[in-house]
Amino acid sequence: CKGPGVCRSGRKDMALRCAASLAAGRQPRYPRLPRPAREGTVRWSSAAEASAVKINEKASREKILTLESMNPQVKAVEYAVRGPILLKAGEIEKELRKGIKKPFTEVIKANIGDAHAMGQRPITFLRQVVALCTYPNLLDSPSFPEDAKKRARRILQGCGGNSLGSYSASQGINCIREDVASYIERRDGGVPADPDNIYLTTGASDGIATILKILVSGGGKSRTGVMIPIPQYPLYSAAISELDAIQVNYYLDEENCWALDVNELRRSLNEAKAYCNPKVLCIINPGNPTGQVQNRKCIEDVIHFAWEEKLFLLADEVYQDNVYSEGCQFHSFKKILYEMGPEYYNNVELASFHSTSKGYMGECGYRGGYMEVINLHPEIKGQLVKLLSVRLCPPVSGQAAMDIVVNPPTPGEESYSQFIKEKESVLNNLAKKAKLTEDMFNNVPGIHCNPLQGAMYAFPRIFIPSKAIEEAKAHKMAPDMFYCMKLLEETGICVVPGSGFGQREGSYHFRMTILPPVEKLKILLEKVKDFHIKFLEKYA
Repeated sequence: CKGPGVCRSGRKDMALRCAASLAAGRQPRYPRLPRPAREGTVRWSSAAEASAVKINEKASREKILTLESMNPQVKAVEYAVRGPILLKAGEIEKELRKGIKKPFTEVIKANIGDAHAMGQRPITFLRQVVALCTYPNLLDSPSFPEDAKKRARRILQGCGGNSLGSYSASQGINCIREDVASYIERRDGGVPADPDNIYLTTGASDGIATILKILVSGGGKSRTGVMIPIPQYPLYSAAISELDAIQVNYYLDEENCWALDVNELRRSLNEAKAYCNPKVLCIINPGNPTGQVQNRKCIEDVIHFAWEEKLFLLADEVYQDNVYSEGCQFHSFKKILYEMGPEYYNNVELASFHSTSKGYMGECGYRGGYMEVINLHPEIKGQLVKLLSVRLCPPVSGQAAMDIVVNPPTPGEESYSQFIKEKESVLNNLAKKAKLTEDMFNNVPGIHCNPLQGAMYAFPRIFIPSKAIEEAKAHKMAPDMFYCMKLLEETGICVVPGSGFGQREGSYHFRMTILPPVEKLKILLEKVKDFHIKFLEKYA
């Protein structure tokens, strides 16, 4: 109490009550004052507490982000390789682990080109160099060859603080870009390559998406059209959807081993001009999912078409080491462009892509890759570097892995004999499996498979009876999705329906990787054969 007429509550009525109590000889009752709130706490008023109770009694408020409010371009994205079929495979795997009985004991994921997941062994030299870069103390170990140590030291010298854990330049480590340029020159028989035109990327996918991002513009009929092959790798349709660009389909000729016909390009382009501005032409060589390898004449025709129609060329060449058929050879678009003369070489804008994920390496998880972009406008080059700088840099361990792909052991070096033995073993094994897959599919009634000239997939055409098509419609599925779901549920084999890659109306396919070990691949193919025959009998 602060004396007569004064109350610590600051209220006059309380002051009067206190005075009356003191006059009567009683101890006054002081009002309870609120304690000061602890730092970081909030004291709610009784009204706020009542309101909170009411809110809690109701269902939680509506979410800000819903299917209706989300970015519609993202919602339009589809990626069949990891779509519903893989989700179903995951559910079945969980059931198997719980002991639920199935007509099979394991799920074989033949849906994706993940070499190491399928049992392929890593290339020793590549792993040695990356290990040395990751833990430089190993540079003193006698267990590692000197040629691996030499490369690791060079890569580390290009890293900030001599550490793989530092950021690199957005375009990539300079010495690795120099090695990429040297590799391209060797591959293309001396065609010059400038390290300044090399951009290291997070796998090839990152480079492709980045180039598309910088190419797309306009609205309405002037919106950028992107010409892609059908069948295509779903990265392209997904990136086009995300960017709200216009997908312009051109069809590969299945009856002619998935050949690319310039007349089909012209048809597609002329039709597209009515509703968009086609200015990008994408080529996948060797093909995914179709496995064809383009000959020199075809590439020349495509380059001439792009030059004539003023199209920006994208050459997806990640399977350049995967060529199996006799008489087939990989030709880079860059090399053919140069050999067609200065009128073409100095004018056609070309972005070419490569990766650590495919070839004989199969190092998908490192996410290493590069793109070479030539004839880019100088101001656009600055814009591209700016765009790349937003994501800081590609994974530096992936850059190191890419360096070993383009700078492997050479004759006379300590590791050369082991490296070449491992490389040839992988590629010869893939060639054997490509032929095995083609032959076994073509012995199954109702399945036709073109020669697997390259890459690492089969894309057979399958006959689906009309009864099965009707049942698929009843389940609101594409017929080949229905087929692939049945295959998965009855055999445990996970493949991707052709509708996820695009196909001509009325034709049905699936994509299957040839990466499993030979004995497992034989079992897989026998299971597909038995399933298909039973499927035809059931729905005949």
